[in-house]
Amino acid sequence: MSRYNAREAEPRWRKIWDDAKCDRATRDEDRRKYYVLEMFPYPSGRIHIGHTRNYAMGDVVARYKRARGFNVLHPMGWDAFGMPAENAAMERGVHPGAWTYDNIAVMRDQLKLMGLSIDWEREFATCDESYYAQQQALFLDMLDRDLVYRRESTVNWDPVDQTVLANEQVIDGCGWRSGAPVEKRRLTQWFFRITAMADELLDAIDTLESWPDKVRLMQSNWIGRSSGLEFDFALHGAADDETLRVYTTRPDTLFGAAFCAVSAEHPMAKRFGAADPTIDAFLTECAAMGTSEEAIERAEKKGVRLPIDAVHPFEPSRRLPVYVANFVLMEYGTGAIFGCPAHDQRDLDFARKYQLPVTPVVAPDGLDADAVTVGDEAITGAGRMINSSFLDGMTVEEAKDAVIARIEQAGSGDRKVNYRLRDWGVSRQRYWGCPIPIIHCDSCGPVPARRDSLPIRLPEDVRFDQPGNPLDRAEDWKSVPCPLCGAPARRETDTMDTFVDSSWYFARFCSPKAETPTNAKDVDYWLPVDQYIGGVEHAILHLLYSRFFARAMNDTGHLPEKAREPFRALFTQGMVCHETYQAADKRWLSPEEVERTTQANGAAVAVERATGDVVAIGPSVKMSKSKKNVVAPEDIIEQFGADTARWFMLSDSPPERDVEWSTSGVEGAWRHLQRVWRLVLQAEESAAASVEDAGPSLKAAHRAAAAVTEDIEAFRFNRAIARLYELTNAIAAAPLAEPGRGDAVGVLIRLMYPFTPHFSEEAWSRIAGRRSSGPQMLAESPWFEPKAAFLVDDTLTLPVQLNGKKRGEITVSTAASDDEIRAAALALDSVVKQLDGAAPKKVIVVPKRIVNVVA
Repeated sequence: MSRYNAREAEPRWRKIWDDAKCDRATRDEDRRKYYVLEMFPYPSGRIHIGHTRNYAMGDVVARYKRARGFNVLHPMGWDAFGMPAENAAMERGVHPGAWTYDNIAVMRDQLKLMGLSIDWEREFATCDESYYAQQQALFLDMLDRDLVYRRESTVNWDPVDQTVLANEQVIDGCGWRSGAPVEKRRLTQWFFRITAMADELLDAIDTLESWPDKVRLMQSNWIGRSSGLEFDFALHGAADDETLRVYTTRPDTLFGAAFCAVSAEHPMAKRFGAADPTIDAFLTECAAMGTSEEAIERAEKKGVRLPIDAVHPFEPSRRLPVYVANFVLMEYGTGAIFGCPAHDQRDLDFARKYQLPVTPVVAPDGLDADAVTVGDEAITGAGRMINSSFLDGMTVEEAKDAVIARIEQAGSGDRKVNYRLRDWGVSRQRYWGCPIPIIHCDSCGPVPARRDSLPIRLPEDVRFDQPGNPLDRAEDWKSVPCPLCGAPARRETDTMDTFVDSSWYFARFCSPKAETPTNAKDVDYWLPVDQYIGGVEHAILHLLYSRFFARAMNDTGHLPEKAREPFRALFTQGMVCHETYQAADKRWLSPEEVERTTQANGAAVAVERATGDVVAIGPSVKMSKSKKNVVAPEDIIEQFGADTARWFMLSDSPPERDVEWSTSGVEGAWRHLQRVWRLVLQAEESAAASVEDAGPSLKAAHRAAAAVTEDIEAFRFNRAIARLYELTNAIAAAPLAEPGRGDAVGVLIRLMYPFTPHFSEEAWSRIAGRRSSGPQMLAESPWFEPKAAFLVDDTLTLPVQLNGKKRGEITVSTAASDDEIRAAALALDSVVKQLDGAAPKKVIVVPKRIVNVVA
């Protein structure tokens, strides 16, 4: 009996699909559309098998929806700008564009090997001029709508690479590439006014019913809307009219205040730092910290005393010391706070360090005031007010309102809503990015480039042998006349954050060759994206920025109102993991460099193939090039075929969880496909069955079809595959002559098609002509619809227990009476043997569940 030959079949079927243009999407107003999109990859060089899991998931959805009659759009592109290409230019002496496009060519071929049903005619890279030209046009449109502006801000500055670093590029206070201590600098940057849409972005989260709850929560927390009080402390030791304005979300804790603190960037801190070397040294120390909230949260809470005190607004005789503190953010609120150590962990850590008083002012429910103590953890829950004068006995919320009312009545403050969200700084000091279409004129200031001058192309003749942005040194490119007055001027040399590139690509796929950012009819038809798939690591910024961009593009006339939320459903897949291997000299080794062996003492070990030295086996973690625990898709495809890899990745665990890659698991998937192939060969000559004479295997196939359909719709791919395993077992156990067995194999093949398209096409081509129904190519076929008559189960299988121990099973008609069920149970060979001629004391039938025989 021949075996399925993936090496021969898979490329042949890919050519057949391509020649038939099975995956090409065209707008058709008479058909229901379905847009499935995976987060597109960065062309870093080569993909590993872990990269392909989310594409395989998207492909299942695309093939299934196409079979259900939808007009499916399933595109692919490349998130191609960014620092890695520039680093390659510096390290290898190649142009970033050449490096990027070479990588794209390799990775495209790798993805095509997986048999993904992608419309490759829509492919683009974000570094294509045709793409970033339209991005520049969008920038200018957003500038016209006051959604873009320029201001000075604090940034992470790498003094060696001479560039701004994102927070995630600062590692332990140093630049991720140079290793140099990062400085905080004030630079003039371009910003998108995302905060103008904060309320809408937050409120609309409740409408994203098909998003994971954890992602919606992460988005909500990042926007961070909070209601509080902004008010002034009078100051002792300062000028008579000087005050300190603070913002707090916990005005109820004002009677527990032990200090006030300002950010190191606060004007007051800078003023005192200019006159006091100790304060100035502390400001310098703070400037060396990262700007992220995470970095600030991890750092030891430190401060330095300023020569002033704050006057408590309700107890004028109380004076609070004022500090500069390293955990106060200038970007949040007013850049100044009051600290209540008993009820805020950061304040408590700070107070313990500087021996400040800790006075609890909220008693948790059920505790008397004198029983409340504060140890190493702040009290942050609800309760009733204590030690708080006129607030005593109130709830926390009542106390907040009471404090705000008194402060407002006194005219020293107001109720205020604040956001954790900050406007999006998009300026990056690098070459390999989308040029910002602005020209700087000494007379006219920043001037938008003329639209007929777009795209502003990146110059080719640049060098990367010096630190910093090559565009700053590209004098011929940089020097241009002012679009307004004609005087000598200079281009903006900052390029856009790559998050901009990925924030609107979903819209460009609708009409990738349009001479405007979008085509109105295309985006109105295709958007929003019906199913978006990607890693949870992009759950905050990428998704938030895309939601902002969709709204900005709607406001500027490029997207319809219905696409203000760009992604109708979101799925965040788990990672593909593999154990790690490390040599004694700490080198990471790839799986290909390691083999398992048995030592003389019988111990199983892993050794380095080249040296025979024992290597340390580490935990299974996400596949990554840095740890070399990656598996190349070509190696798996060459040995087992793409469908084997797809089947294993989709079957081994729920799609939202990590999957452990293992050779044994892949081999098991391959053996299963060969087993199904044997069923196909057996089915080639079998006759079709009617509803009347269908055997159990065909009925099982129709029931499986109903269940698999439901599982695919619910993204339960591993459960769907488990049902297909069960169906395979049922067919294999059926007699070869059973009526409908061959038809059952046909159903199995059609249900496997979204998961194993090459294999299923090859199998179907062997039996389609001999089946009573069915198209000749599954890629152009409707989804299999089970017949209602086959879904009715007219038999029932019940376990039989004797004295509490299972002795076997009986299969009876669903219409059988209790007496008939008892008789069948007592006739079971194992029961007859155990009773040995004695009559049972009783036989209990639990309807549709079990038969208990008591002897």
